[in-house]
Amino acid sequence: MGASLHVTIIDDDKSVGTAIGALLTSQGYQTEVYASADEFIERVSQSEAACLVVDVQLGRQTGIELGHHLTSLGYTFPIIFITGSDCLSLQKQATAFGCVAYLRKPVEPDRLSAAIAEAIGQPQRPFLGSGGR
Repeated sequence: MGASLHVTIIDDDKSVGTAIGALLTSQGYQTEVYASADEFIERVSQSEAACLVVDVQLGRQTGIELGHHLTSLGYTFPIIFITGSDCLSLQKQATAFGCVAYLRKPVEPDRLSAAIAEAIGQPQRPFLGSGGR
């Protein structure tokens, strides 16, 4: 499969971040999981992320605001936004920002895998979950 690619997950719900991290690790990705935008911003210069999976609602700021802040710092990560909200306004903001995908929680593993593959320009890695195909 070649070099392992890094995917960073930023979600203030620790269980969601952990679950997505485990899913992506099972697909051969290296993962970094952060519980807040501030935590990621503190370490962004050391990040090896090929793309970000970011919760839209992160507490003090939205994931979209984080995306704009990272851009202002000169970072241009491809971003996949995830959300539990039906807010059309946030979806429009995320789309206007230029996200790769805007996915609803609970995130379907195959849709997330496809979005990551698009974000990093690599073939989609198979999801090897229970039940098989």
